[in-house]
Amino acid sequence: MLGTAAGGGVPQWNCACGPCTAVRAGELPARTQDALAVSGNGVDWWLVNASPDIGAQLAATPALAPGPGPRDTPVRGVLFTDAELDHTLGLAVLRGASGLRVHGPAAVLHALEPTRAVLAAYGEWSWRPVAAGQVLALTGGLEVTAFPVSGKRPRYAAEPPAAEHWVVAYRFRDPATGGVLLYAPCLASWPAGFDELVAEADVVLLDGTFYAPSEMGAATGRPSGQAAMGHLPIADSLPELRGHPATRRIYTHLNNTNPVLDPASPEHARITEAGVEVVADGAVIDL
Repeated sequence: MLGTAAGGGVPQWNCACGPCTAVRAGELPARTQDALAVSGNGVDWWLVNASPDIGAQLAATPALAPGPGPRDTPVRGVLFTDAELDHTLGLAVLRGASGLRVHGPAAVLHALEPTRAVLAAYGEWSWRPVAAGQVLALTGGLEVTAFPVSGKRPRYAAEPPAAEHWVVAYRFRDPATGGVLLYAPCLASWPAGFDELVAEADVVLLDGTFYAPSEMGAATGRPSGQAAMGHLPIADSLPELRGHPATRRIYTHLNNTNPVLDPASPEHARITEAGVEVVADGAVIDL
């Protein structure tokens, strides 16, 4: 888990909310913006989302260090869950690669066309849309399947040529071990069929952006536009997760205003009582 925070990280540069202030005071650990690295063999690695923090995240992860050649990298490509800036701006940081393979919903790749044009000047990049339900074999042995979960279009993006889904969850399966990971950092609701995906997973990494529906407005003192941001609050998803005690459940994509960032908070106690976790940047999950 390269990063576990929502857009802006914790602390966010322009925020003096409680958690941001506590991090600056050394009372809580800092968190970088949400991203994942997955591998089936420990040699070939795939990034899932590429935040503006990706350079520091790669440098902090020994398994992703370059080598053995002076410009070799174990990073084979990137998969995008959506086109939000906090998940895609890191592509510019990765321009030093001679070229990577990039997968994501067709609408996401369409939104990234300006970035794609820039990267074309730096290397041979390949761009492949991922269709809903399609099983994609990744270098290194993993299989990944995309499941649409939201139609939330980023503010900057125009509508694609055809109506497409904008946000997906990814199901990763290791054929060698049978291990299944479900990654859904952006979840606008609890869609039909999602219970089945959670039930079959060994581990689920779920959208934990906000704890309560009015959290951001309460923390910042401004009218909240939180409802339009496309993130199901923990208060609504936690009852659903209680029905899946056999699955390891972890909240990620935590907003800087979220009280579960503080292990001493009542909100953190509620998710812990339900058997759900919050883990730090750099956490490693083996399946």
